[in-house]
Amino acid sequence: MLYIGIDLGTSSCKLLLVDEEGRVLNSVSREYPLYFPRPGWSEQEPEDWFAAVCGGIPELLRGFDASGLDGIGVAGQMHGLVCLDSRGQVVRPAILWNDGRTSAEVDYLNGAVGRQTLSQHTANIAFAGFTAPKLLWLRNNEPENFSRIEKIMLPKDYINYRLTGVHACEPSDASGTLLYDVERRCWSRPMLELCGVSEAQMPRLFESGEVIGSVLPELAERLGLPQGVKVVAGAGDNAAAAIGTGTVGRGKCNISLGTSGTIFISSDTFCRDPGNALHAFAHADGGWHLMSCMLSAASCNKWWMENILNSSDYQGEQRRIDAGRLGRNNVFFLPYLMGERNPINDTDARGTFIGLNMGNRREDMLLAVLEGVAFAIRDSLEIARAAGNSISRSTICGGGSRSRLWTRIIANVTKLSLEVPSTEQGPGYGAAILAMSGCGLGSVRELSGRFVRTSGVIEPEEELTGLYDERYARFSKIYPACRELFKALA
Repeated sequence: MLYIGIDLGTSSCKLLLVDEEGRVLNSVSREYPLYFPRPGWSEQEPEDWFAAVCGGIPELLRGFDASGLDGIGVAGQMHGLVCLDSRGQVVRPAILWNDGRTSAEVDYLNGAVGRQTLSQHTANIAFAGFTAPKLLWLRNNEPENFSRIEKIMLPKDYINYRLTGVHACEPSDASGTLLYDVERRCWSRPMLELCGVSEAQMPRLFESGEVIGSVLPELAERLGLPQGVKVVAGAGDNAAAAIGTGTVGRGKCNISLGTSGTIFISSDTFCRDPGNALHAFAHADGGWHLMSCMLSAASCNKWWMENILNSSDYQGEQRRIDAGRLGRNNVFFLPYLMGERNPINDTDARGTFIGLNMGNRREDMLLAVLEGVAFAIRDSLEIARAAGNSISRSTICGGGSRSRLWTRIIANVTKLSLEVPSTEQGPGYGAAILAMSGCGLGSVRELSGRFVRTSGVIEPEEELTGLYDERYARFSKIYPACRELFKALA
């Protein structure tokens, strides 16, 4: 039998074809536009996502017997607000996870409503990217559009809706809405009332590997699929990446180095960060997890390479960096190009180079970018460790993890042994595993443990960890020194 895992990312949709033995048979990627209508805003057209899925599936199955397709799982970018009207049409472009327009709403929620109240109802406080502040922004700034809302969903749920006609969600993605009671795994009625929406407008909740329906007959015929292909609820991209990297059960860790950067720590029991600097979310394996998300990770490298150097030779530029410069670079970079979420929760924060002198060259700047992302990852890791999480090993996935230099830097900055999974497509592979589970091949944890393999391990090096400890201590002083300046510049 065959299974499709779909990773609905920020810049592209990636589709994987996997067999019942967990082997990746084919992959396809389809890009779509990202719109920035105002500084700090980030939007996409949901129809572009669905067009990418519909264009990608036939290409993915070309040369294979489509009659063997049994199930589809979708993972997707989290937090995005998708609203449908009474005719099932999209009300406005989706407001994405990295959109920073909701600072006033975040201040209202964390201030007037109160962090303690939010944490009590949802296990989290408000961050600009979350869905609830977006709903408040829509009510405050586009009341006509707000009044037209019949259904509210997240990006991957829109794909599932178009595939099956079912309005569904699941715990891992719902956790990032600030409308969901993470500990009790249900919608939070107090938060829905606060945002002026009803439970009837929210999706029905399923478990991540649970079948929500089948591909609609007319769509199956159009895409060349057999009738009755099952679709599971899927997962948020980070939870799916955790499934796809074996980060299931108690005490496992995964670092995702994609457009955003995340640290994901799995748990069998509900837990939360006492200071709410990290997110406490439900996991797609039936448990829970702590998560940190930095808004700009591999996208910092992409910005530096393509916007500043006008180059796409990523490997060539990194080869210019002398290995002897690791841990000794005098240039620092704050990776806050879109503001920042965890752990500082500051939409006004911005990217900053500091420490430049006349002797610096382009490779010093690039090294500072790679190191700055690594230092920001360590910021959240230090909070997780202070909360009692003993972490010495982690898997690493995402496009940035294909750089051996970058993974070496991260291993030494964080002092983690980094395991590289054999299959790079973490979210898509995790979505395929969820589809297999929904089709009866085993539990999510069993399948993840059976299929995920490691291709190599990058170990921290004693000399470099010492050098990077000194550098991190200096890096840690830069944002506090710039915080008020960022606010003034905003």
